Amino acid sequence: MPEYRAYTVGPDGHIIAFEPMVCPNDEVAIERARRLVDSHRVELWSGSRLVIRLPEEAN
Repeated sequence: MPEYRAYTVGPDGHIIAFEPMVCPNDEVAIERARRLVDSHRVELWSGSRLVIRLPEEAN
């Protein structure tokens, strides 16, 4: 199965956390990454490929 990393990105653009994932496909990985979004945006990567950039939640 493909490996993914969901990076939590701070307001200054620096990575503040990451979550490694193994998922059967992009759709499942995106759904898992959506659960990580809060006051910071999340970028989901599979190797060197950017899968999706998820914006932070509005307050």
